[in-house]
Formats: sequence, structure tokens, C-alpha cells
Amino acid sequence: MTGETTRHTLDNGLVVLLRPTDHAPVTTFWIWYRVGSRNELAGHTGISHWVEHMLFKGSLRFPKGEVDRRIAREGGAFNGMTWLDWTTYFETLPADRIDLALDLEADRMVASLFEPEEVESERTVIISEREGHENSPMFLLAEEIQSTAIQVHPYHHEVIGWKADLLTLTREDLFGHYRRHYHPANAVAVAVGAFEPADMLDRIAARFGPIPAGPPTRPVTVVEPQQQGERRVEVPGDDRTAYVSAAWRAPSATDDDYFAFQVLDTVLGGAKSMNAFGGNPPNRSSRLYRALVETELASGVSSGMAATIDPFLYTVSAVVRAGRRPADVEAAIFAEVDRMLEEPLPDEALERARKQARAQFAYSAESVTDQGFWLGFSEVLADQAWLERHLARLEAVTAEDVLATAGRWLDPRRRTVGHYTPAGANGSADG
Repeated sequence: MTGETTRHTLDNGLVVLLRPTDHAPVTTFWIWYRVGSRNELAGHTGISHWVEHMLFKGSLRFPKGEVDRRIAREGGAFNGMTWLDWTTYFETLPADRIDLALDLEADRMVASLFEPEEVESERTVIISEREGHENSPMFLLAEEIQSTAIQVHPYHHEVIGWKADLLTLTREDLFGHYRRHYHPANAVAVAVGAFEPADMLDRIAARFGPIPAGPPTRPVTVVEPQQQGERRVEVPGDDRTAYVSAAWRAPSATDDDYFAFQVLDTVLGGAKSMNAFGGNPPNRSSRLYRALVETELASGVSSGMAATIDPFLYTVSAVVRAGRRPADVEAAIFAEVDRMLEEPLPDEALERARKQARAQFAYSAESVTDQGFWLGFSEVLADQAWLERHLARLEAVTAEDVLATAGRWLDPRRRTVGHYTPAGANGSADG
């Protein structure tokens, strides 16, 4: 990422990050809210994701469908996303049309309608979305592992929430969540692109400055207790394929072990893009691929960790090849994890992993939209120093760091293991 980022705070608490660029006559504008499934209480799971949907349903100034038409007419793009720690909306437009995004997001922050009929319509949409996920064996297995591995912290549930809660949440619940969390003191505004910083700051302040700061947000202080022994789950299902997954607690984005763990994961499962728009490249050089796919134990294997405010999960998942035993796939996964616990990385493996991780970071920050994502993402998780030092922290990881990090986080007593088994199967993937 090139260019200088400046950080400002309006009187109402809104943090504003500006990065002017001269690559193209395009500007992206993002609003990040410090609210996600991490901020949900029992009985209200999935509410953040549902509120995100409702803010696309219009206001008096921008009736339903108006935003889609106007942004399409200008040749722009827009979207919104909810995750564990945040909710965000963005628009990328020709630079001389970016005021549309500023007007829209200021209006979205205070004037969304939550009309009762739209709430009920969206209930049907979100329940259908969840039921669609439930057709995936990997979703069923991942949800069971997540809720078993994390028992106290609100990371316990999927972002979409439990179906029982989606059936009972009310319009008043949703609107109250909106009022508690969608306000300037809980938000970060990001602009990247072709603009003069002082002018852009004035334009943002003119629209967002008059909005009241909003109520203090309830801090999340829950600390997940240390796991005392391996946990196991079994998920039977109708799919003919078997799956194996294992999860360990993973360091938060601000933990001293985070970057060493990122290198560790690159060695095991391949380099990943943390950008919401980035796919992951083939991982054929990774240890897990060679140990499971090349040996024909599994038809696919993946691993991953998320950058999060609190410790979340590091997960390894494999698709068991027909005729193979899930127990053998599990054993092969743990053999590779044990190597990370027992053997320092050779110099060439360490350098290759650092190079791959650096390359993925660079690829994920090429466009102005990508850069808008990274600036807001980093501010919500940590601060701008976390982003600015990202590559340097990766480069500084040593083989000793990786070995020590593996020892702290990949203890067999701290893992949660799950199998998805086809109904009627008897120890092998094809039954």
C-alpha cells in the first residue's frame, strides 16, 4: 500500500481515515461499525447480520431500490458485510460522484426505517439463507465445532445466528440494536482515492458532524476459559462424503504470536488473503496438501484463522476421499501438526512461507476498494500501526518463533475434533 494515511476524529467521536491516491479517478468510501456477532447476547444471535440487511431496505430520502439504481447509473459498486467483530458498508464510484456515497451512509446511520413488513420479509430471507447453509455438511460440522470449542465467549455462535433466535427476534429488538451500535462514536469512516484530504474531511464533517455521538457501547469482557482436554463431536448426515475437521484456539490480531501463527498456517495450509474480496491460491506446496491430497487420503484440505479482536479458532478441514477412513485422515492431519510442534522450520521453508504471506498481503491491497477495506479493518481490530507494520512483522518471524507459537497454541489437549459421517457409513467415506 502506498500513500499517506491521515487520521482525524470528529467532535461526535467518528474516526475518519483518509488516503489520497492518484492511480485512477476513482474513490471508495467505507463506514465501519464496531459491532458484529461478538456483541450479541443469548437469545439475540444473528441480530447484527439481520440489521445489516435492514439498512439496505431504504429510508425516506433513499427509498428501497433507489441506491441500487443510482450507483449503477454512475458505474459504481457497493455492498455490506457482517463478521464476528464488525459490520461495514462501502461504495466505490467515479471520484466526482463520491458525494452520493457520503449522503447515503450518513442517511443510513440515522434514518433507516425498519418497516414491519420489511422486517418480516427479511426474516424469511435470512432463515432461508441459514437453511441453505444447513445443506452443506461443512457448515454443519463447522458450527458444531465452533460451539463446542468456544463455550463462554460470544464467538460461540455463527454470524448468521441460531434459527431459534431468528424465529423470535422482533422489529423492536432490531431497531434497538441499530440505535445502540450505529452511531458516530462507534464508527470509522474511510476514504481512499482521488481527492484532496482537507476537502474530503470537510465534506465528511458536513454530513456526519451533526449526528449525535450515540450511547456508550457495552464492552465485551468475557474471557473464554482454557480448555482442559480434547473435545469431540460427531455429525451424521445424508451427504455421501465424509469430512474431518479440527480446531484449536488461535491468537487475536494484537497477540505477539499472531504473525508467527500466520507463517505457521502458510506452511501447513498455504498462504491466505484476509481481504473480504480475495480468494485463496492453490495450496499444493503446503504440508497438508502433500500429506493428504497427494497421498489420496483426501480430495481436498484447507486451513485458516481469522484476524479477530479476541482469540478465535484455527481450523484444519479435509474432504475424505471415497473408500478412505476418516480416522486415517485425522491421523495424517495430526502428524503434520505434530511436526510443527517438534521440528524447527528449515530455512528454505520459512523463507518460502514468509514470501507467500507477503505476496498475498500485497495482492489483497492493490485497488482503492481493497485499501479502503484494509484501513477500516485494521482500525477496528487494532490500529493503523498494525497495518503499517504488517509486512515488517511477517519478515521478522523466525523458525524459533514458529516453534514456540505452535507449542503455545497447538497442544493436543486444547483441540476440538469433528467428523461428519454419512448415514450408514462404517468407518469409510463411501459406507
